[in-house]
Amino acid sequence: MDQKAKLEYDDMSYEMPIVEGTYAERAIDIRTLRKDTGLITLDSGYMNTGATESEITFINGEEGILLYRGYPIEQLAEQSTFVETSYLLIYGELPNETQLEEFSTMLTYHSMLHEDMRHLFDGFPSAAHPMAILSSMVSALSAYYPDSLEPDTHNQQHIARLLSKLRTIAAFSYQKKQGRPVQYPRNELDYCGNFLHMMFSHPAEPLYEPDPEMVRALNVLLILHADHEQNCSTSTVRLVGSSQANLYAAISAGISALWGPLHGGANQAVIDMLREIRDEGGDPKTFMQQVKSRERRLMGFGHRVYKNFDPRAMILKKYADRLLSHLHINDELFDIARQLEDVALSDDYFIERKLYPNVDFYSGIIYRAMGIPTEMFTVLFAMGRIPGWIAHWKEMMDDPNVRIGRPRQIYTGATRREYVPVTDR
Repeated sequence: MDQKAKLEYDDMSYEMPIVEGTYAERAIDIRTLRKDTGLITLDSGYMNTGATESEITFINGEEGILLYRGYPIEQLAEQSTFVETSYLLIYGELPNETQLEEFSTMLTYHSMLHEDMRHLFDGFPSAAHPMAILSSMVSALSAYYPDSLEPDTHNQQHIARLLSKLRTIAAFSYQKKQGRPVQYPRNELDYCGNFLHMMFSHPAEPLYEPDPEMVRALNVLLILHADHEQNCSTSTVRLVGSSQANLYAAISAGISALWGPLHGGANQAVIDMLREIRDEGGDPKTFMQQVKSRERRLMGFGHRVYKNFDPRAMILKKYADRLLSHLHINDELFDIARQLEDVALSDDYFIERKLYPNVDFYSGIIYRAMGIPTEMFTVLFAMGRIPGWIAHWKEMMDDPNVRIGRPRQIYTGATRREYVPVTDR
C-alpha cells in the first residue's frame, strides 16, 4: 500500500503521496498542494525542498557517502580519469573503449577557440577577474554557434564543445592576466595535460611538458568537483535551463553562481586563513582557541551536507602529501593546515560539532603546489563542475514533465495604496 502524509487544515484533511528514492530517502509530494488547499510551503534556501528527481548523484551526509551514477567517489578518483567520469555523469554509463576514444577525440577536436573569439580577450581590462571572463566567454559561445540556440540534448557536438573549450577559456584568461600571449592547445596531450600546457607555457621558454604527477592530481581534483547534487550553481543551471535557454547561457549562469565566496570561493578563503595564521606567527593552537571563543572563523571545516568526514577531503589529503613530496615543496601553509587538522580531530569541541576538514581545505593546497594563483581556484572548480552541470541540464531537458521554474513567495510589503501625483506630495 502506498504511504501518504496527511495535512489537516481549516477543518479539512488532505493526503499527499510519499516519494521514495533508491536509498530510501523520502519526500512528501506537494505538487498539487496549492490547488488542493490554497497553501504553499515556505522554505528559505530550499533546505527541505526537493526540486527534482535525479539519477546522477547520491549523497549520504551522515555516513560520508558520495556516488556518481552509483559508483563510489573513491573508486573513480583512484581508477578513472576526468574525461571518463564526465562521460559517465553526462550519459549515464561508463564508456567502453571505443566510446571513450571517440569522446576524447571530440574533446581534442573542439579545444580550439574561434579566432575572432580569441580577440574578445583583448577587450577585458588586465585587472579583470578570471571568473568574469569565464562567465562572459561561455555565454558568448552561443553567438559563435547559433545552432545551439534550440536546446538539443542529442547533439554531442555542443556538449563536447563546451566541455573542451571551457578549459581553453580558463587558461587564456590566466595568460591574459599575466600579460602574455595565449598558448594554443596541443592535440597530442590529454585533457588535463593540455590545460596545464595552456596555463604554464611561455613563449620565451622551452616547450612545456606536463608533469605526470600534476596531471594525475588535476584529474583527481576535477573528478572530486564534478558533481554534488542540487547545490546553488547546479540549481541555477536547472532553473535557467528550464526556460529553454541554450546550454551556454545556462552554464554561464552556473559559473556566476559558483563565483560566490560561500560556494566556489571557499578554498580561496582557506588559503587566506592559512596566510593570516602564518603572518601572525604560525601558531595553529592559538588560532583554534580563538575559533572556540568565536573570535575567529575557521574555513574549510564542516559541511552543510556532510555530518561526518567529507570523503573527498580524505582523498585530497593523500594527494596533497603525494604531490608536495614529488615536487619537493616544503610549504609552511601545508604544515599549518596539518596542525589545524590534528587539533580539530583531537579536540572535543570540534568533534562534537563534527567539524572535519572538507574538500575546500586541501584543494587550495594542491592548486597552490601546482603554481595556480588563488584567484584561479574558482575557475578550476568550474572546470571540474562542468560535466555535472551538463548532466543535470541534459537530464532536465530529457524529462517530458519538466516545467519552467517558478518559485512562489509570501508577500510582506505594503497593502494597496493610492497614487498621488508628484506635484501633490
